[in-house]
Amino acid sequence: MARIVIDANVIISAAFGGKPLEAVLRAFRNHEVYISDSISRELEATFLKLRKKIPREIIPIIQDKIHRLMASGRCVPVLTKVTLSRDPKDDHYLSLCKEAKADFLVTGDKDLLSLPPTTLQKQGIPCQIVTPNSFLEIIS
Repeated sequence: MARIVIDANVIISAAFGGKPLEAVLRAFRNHEVYISDSISRELEATFLKLRKKIPREIIPIIQDKIHRLMASGRCVPVLTKVTLSRDPKDDHYLSLCKEAKADFLVTGDKDLLSLPPTTLQKQGIPCQIVTPNSFLEIIS
């Protein structure tokens, strides 16, 4: 069973289907998914921005699905501070990966995806940073 951290934007994208949905569902069903309070707050903030673009009747359905997914994840307090990404907001994901000893960080974020594995290993971060599509190929 793999240890997985999923970027909030992948979780939001999963609400609309496709490969992100498949990756998120497979991660939550078959593996250990790690979350943090910071990711929960990011999800809420992102969802609030999207509310204006989503039909009203769909909002409660998406919100419910996201809440149920997050409730099935393992919430970990992040005590480590990693600073590697060009975007400082992304460093929280790396810190959570280190804290949870994650095998994978599933993201579509180019700043995170561009980090060399050797740089991660030097910082004690054991995970592979992959897209939802790559994640599905690897765990198949």
